[in-house]
Amino acid sequence: MPESPPHEFPADLLAAQEELHQVRSELHALLRRLPWCVEPHDGFSDDHGWRKLERPASPGWTPDEQAEVEKLRARERELAVFVTCHRFWEQVSGPEAVDTRMRLKHAHEAPPPEGP
Repeated sequence: MPESPPHEFPADLLAAQEELHQVRSELHALLRRLPWCVEPHDGFSDDHGWRKLERPASPGWTPDEQAEVEKLRARERELAVFVTCHRFWEQVSGPEAVDTRMRLKHAHEAPPPEGP
């Protein structure tokens, strides 16, 4: 299968994709730190399903934590819409669009080292 021709990504598209990666990383890190339940909850233990499920008591999220999650989610949505609706995509079509989108998603990564 021949490789798709490389595209030069516009600077604003590259910047938005990079910020999208950063925002998602911040959001995931924040959600890992927060209690499992937004509202205060006593916790539970359930072993009636195919696996045992337990959750400790949760103090819930503070208003500041809720606001921070919402702020990051809103920015994530804005960036996702900007990236997916960018005018650049008008010049890419068919199966090439999927490959090009994957190259954009990984454009921030260091290129693999050249072989011997």
